[in-house]
Amino acid sequence: MDIMLKDKNKLIIWPVYLDATKSRAEGRILPMKESIKSPTLKEIEKAAAELNLGPVVETDKAYPKSWWTTGGRVLVDKKGPKSITVKQIAQRINKTRGQK
Repeated sequence: MDIMLKDKNKLIIWPVYLDATKSRAEGRILPMKESIKSPTLKEIEKAAAELNLGPVVETDKAYPKSWWTTGGRVLVDKKGPKSITVKQIAQRINKTRGQK
């Protein structure tokens, strides 16, 4: 399934947005204390599904700032500002990791 970026109802969530091992310059958008160490696409997808965001995983995509690494991304339904959506996903992953 190929979703065009022209779809204004979707947000792109790159794992780097949540990654505590990355710097702001590398693309992290969350504060360190809210970030997660090396989040996986599966974790992001699961958290987004729990938040009813209709996640779609695209494993063959590379984050533009690190175009040589194909880490993938997750498209989610837009239900508010990206910063809040990313924060909610990170909180959900933290909660899930805490239960292990």
